[in-house]
Amino acid sequence: MTVKRTANRAWTADDLLELGRSYQASAIYAAASDLNVFDALARSGRDARELARALDCDLRGLTILLDALTALRLLNHEGGRYSLPAGAGRFLTSQGAHSLLAMAQHQANCLRNWAQLARVVKTGRPARRTPSVRGADGDAAAFIGAMDNISGPVAGRIIRAVRPLRFRRLLDVGGASGTWTAAFLKAWPAGRATLFDLPHVIPMARRRLADAGLKRNVRLVAGDYLTDALPRGADLAWVSAIVHQNSRAENRSLFANTFQALEPGGRIALRDILMDPSRTRPAAGALFAANMLVATPGGGTYTFDELREDLESAGFIRPTVARRDPGMNSVVVAEKPARH
Repeated sequence: MTVKRTANRAWTADDLLELGRSYQASAIYAAASDLNVFDALARSGRDARELARALDCDLRGLTILLDALTALRLLNHEGGRYSLPAGAGRFLTSQGAHSLLAMAQHQANCLRNWAQLARVVKTGRPARRTPSVRGADGDAAAFIGAMDNISGPVAGRIIRAVRPLRFRRLLDVGGASGTWTAAFLKAWPAGRATLFDLPHVIPMARRRLADAGLKRNVRLVAGDYLTDALPRGADLAWVSAIVHQNSRAENRSLFANTFQALEPGGRIALRDILMDPSRTRPAAGALFAANMLVATPGGGTYTFDELREDLESAGFIRPTVARRDPGMNSVVVAEKPARH
């Protein structure tokens, strides 16, 4: 539903009307994901009444949602029964081989924040958090799962930017459920890792790493990287999709904490959006800055010069762009001096 325009094409009334209502399809998809409609249809088709009972929904409300999903071709509707299109379950359901359900649920949370954008711009305060129908715990799990949805398929390719790709011990700061830890250990089996994240995340990491057969190679440590000392002894620190959540002052604190945790000669690698000096490119980064505006007190997207200054303030040397990407997968690498 996104309006696609060339650089030379003037806006028209139809363009603007389409842009103004483009949220509607996203809201339909988000509601279906929050309500687990797709999982309810994973095994077989059902009619609206059966689904309403299974999902504990109002029949009229659910029927309208199901018909809108059918109009968007996210569902089929034949003989009074709704079903998933052929092959769609691998993306839409929680057990699908390429599931994006957690990301869809996370985007539903983002949509609630974005609806408050004007108020946030007016007041300078983040959006008021309202839990989804799945509750606060479900929202937290969706966020962690969403990170795996988008990172899992690309992690092995992205980490090749960290050259040389070898380490004695990796420190995965804010490592979530272990997606990146697993990718590093598969790429360099001789290494070991420490995953550091908030206490409620650690059980998710334990399950994922156990399923990957890597539990014995990873130490799991609970804490907050802004208030707690990071575990020491690593020669490579991976900081993935974290700096955008922070203000520059918070990033300087994070980098100083990481610097102290690393062995002399160790390296830090940041994965995140990298903006050009205009802050309008990449376009995805400019929009993501608004996402951080509604979601965090001080987060944003940063230029390489800003990251370089903040890394150097912590003592790191030779910051370089190891990989440039139009989205979240740029990589910046810096070193801790061998003698410090």
